[in-house]
Amino acid sequence: MDLSNLDLRGINFSNADLSGADLSGADLSGADLRWVNLSGADLRETDLYEANLYGANLSGADLSKADLSKADLYGAYLYGAALNETDLIGSDLYGANLSGANLKGANLKGANLSVANLSGANLSGADLRGAGLYGANLNGANLHNTKL
Repeated sequence: MDLSNLDLRGINFSNADLSGADLSGADLSGADLRWVNLSGADLRETDLYEANLYGANLSGADLSKADLSKADLYGAYLYGAALNETDLIGSDLYGANLSGANLKGANLKGANLSVANLSGANLSGADLRGAGLYGANLNGANLHNTKL
């Protein structure tokens, strides 16, 4: 499904199956994406500012250079997702599964990563200043040049 570069602000996709969809460059700011299946989706450079991705499945999705600032990713499944150079300022990733995710150079300033699973994640060069990491699992995570 090709939805690339479309203006989809505020749209309700909750519970939809968008696995493998091309949403690269789309504007999904403020969209309702609760429990949506976006596994393997192309979300490169997508605007997801203040989007609600509560419980969403983003495993293997490419979110490189996307704007996820202030997004609700509470309990989201991001196993093996590409989040390199992604903006996650002030986002809520409480209890999210980010194991094996690539967060190289990601901006996580002020993000809530409490109880998140970051085992084996690549956080090299990421900015975690002011991020909440209470109870987060950082086993085997690459923290090289990470700003804390």
